[in-house]
Amino acid sequence: MFDRKLKILAHRLSKSLAGDVIVQKTVQQIREQLQVDRVVLYYFYRKWKGQVTFESLSSPSLSILGSTGADDCFNDEYARLYLEGRYRSIEDIKTAKIHACHRAFLESIQVRANLVVPILKNQDLWGLLVAHHCQSPRPWQSKEVEAMQSAAKQLETAAAIRNV
Repeated sequence: MFDRKLKILAHRLSKSLAGDVIVQKTVQQIREQLQVDRVVLYYFYRKWKGQVTFESLSSPSLSILGSTGADDCFNDEYARLYLEGRYRSIEDIKTAKIHACHRAFLESIQVRANLVVPILKNQDLWGLLVAHHCQSPRPWQSKEVEAMQSAAKQLETAAAIRNV
């Protein structure tokens, strides 16, 4: 009986790890494709409260894994826009028209430009796929937005996201 339960647990764990590998590979590939400093997967574990659960970095010093972000800045209005298919690109946080708390948060994690696309699960906002350019302003090209949206769609079907 114990062996059977152990096999079931091992099977579940291997499926979960395989899903995690797919998510990590996707995050890594999109960082390399866009040539940015950091790409993160931000998961909402409660209504608009979230955490960075995966990241790909150009340098270990840029890690924000586990960060809970600026939860006070994200609200129902932003969530609705992302649910409607919105993406957000900021070429330069220093000149962009964004809330002060959002700017302060981005500065605190060394972001100069970012690109954010939603990850949906069962027509709900599950999380955000975010690319950070830390060195300088960056104009985002439509092909880069499309690549991020495509990666988010891939992630929506990953077991690590479907099973959460």
